[in-house]
Amino acid sequence: MERVSFEDVEREPADGGGCQSLTDALATEHVAINRYVLAPGERFSGSVHAHMDQEEVFLVLAGEATFETREEEVIVGASEAIRFSPGEFQSGRNDGDRRLEAIAIGAPRDSDDVRIAEIPVLDTDVSCPAVARGRCGSLARRTSNSSVPTAGPS
Repeated sequence: MERVSFEDVEREPADGGGCQSLTDALATEHVAINRYVLAPGERFSGSVHAHMDQEEVFLVLAGEATFETREEEVIVGASEAIRFSPGEFQSGRNDGDRRLEAIAIGAPRDSDDVRIAEIPVLDTDVSCPAVARGRCGSLARRTSNSSVPTAGPS
C-alpha cells in the first residue's frame, strides 16, 4: 500500500497552472495519475493531442473544465468525469472564473505514441494530414517542445 498527501508532492507548471504527478509518489505500475489545479485561463496541456496507446479519464473535483475535441467542446463540471479513448484527440482548459481542480488518470501508465493535432497557445495547426489514416508515426516526438507537454495524461 502507498499513501501520499497532495501537499507532499511537488507541483510542476502545466502551461502556467499546477500539475502534480501522483504516479511516482504512489509507485503505480499500470496507471498514470496527475492532479491539476488550474486558475482561470490555464490549460491542462499546450496541445490538442491523442494518446494512441492510452485511455484517459478526467475527474473534475472543483470548478469546470472545457475539453476541445475535433468535433466539439464539452464542459465538465464538479463531480463529473469524462473519458477519452486511445486515439481520441482532446485538450482541456479552465474557461471558468473559478479555480479548477481535476484528477487525470491514464492507462496504461506510459504513453509512447502521442500525436499532436493543434497547439492552441501558438494558434497554429500542426497536424499531419495522414494522422487520421495512422501513417504519421509519433508526431509528438517530431514536434515536441519543452514548453509543450506531450506525454502522460493531459
